[in-house]
Amino acid sequence: MRIANLDGRLVLITDGGAVDVERASGGSFGADPQAVFDRWAEFTAWARDLQGAEARPYEITGLRSPVPLPRQIFAIGLNYREHAIESGFEIPEHPVVFTKFASAITGPTGRIALPEGKVDWEVELVAVVGERAYQVDEADGWNHIAGLTVGQDISDRHQQFIAPPAQFSLGKSYPGFAPMGPVLVTPDEFADRDDIELGCSINGESVQKARTNDLIFSIPTIVARLSAVLPLLPGDVIFTGTPSGVGQSRTPARFLQPGDELVTYVNGIGEMRHTFE
Repeated sequence: MRIANLDGRLVLITDGGAVDVERASGGSFGADPQAVFDRWAEFTAWARDLQGAEARPYEITGLRSPVPLPRQIFAIGLNYREHAIESGFEIPEHPVVFTKFASAITGPTGRIALPEGKVDWEVELVAVVGERAYQVDEADGWNHIAGLTVGQDISDRHQQFIAPPAQFSLGKSYPGFAPMGPVLVTPDEFADRDDIELGCSINGESVQKARTNDLIFSIPTIVARLSAVLPLLPGDVIFTGTPSGVGQSRTPARFLQPGDELVTYVNGIGEMRHTFE
């Protein structure tokens, strides 16, 4: 199942186009893409039995973040071995957790303004919570995930490391620094939900490429570790970490420039395209 936010309305993406959920359900479900996560089990049961609904063509540029206003955003740092090594850190024994503020969220296409800093790219697989999770076992972790989407943890390294200790969350939360999309895909759509290819390119040059089976802490492990401390709520977002290939670890370091086009993909989900100015 593929769910999207089309011009602010919740839709199902099918081979024939976009199905407006509010219209197709006769008002049983509303148009708000964020509100659906509070009724996720009920919604998915309805959607899987849906037949004969009108699907309309749509423009990719009309898609917005499938999770526009989560109550909590979690991000996991140093969660690929090669990225931890290139960043000069030891392999973590526990998840390194920070947040990105919700005002940074944007959709899968468009223009993003660059601050006067050193702005880096970080492709990530993003997991979205579909069922409240508190003190759950790792073996039950996937049962609390509604779906997966493509994300970028765009980061201003100057602001991030402006003073000790590092300002991770602030440097990663300029407007547009948390793009997500183009759709949310339920885990059952993947042949192996623990082994998915992801990557990104700048102006056609590949800069990151990896598979999620290289994660140090898998999605079920992240759910278990986070929920051991606090409840994960329906619609919460988890950025699961970036692989090696970021700009600050290159020799010489490389950062995003005005006019650059960043294309970000996750196999089985789709791609995002952003231009910087």
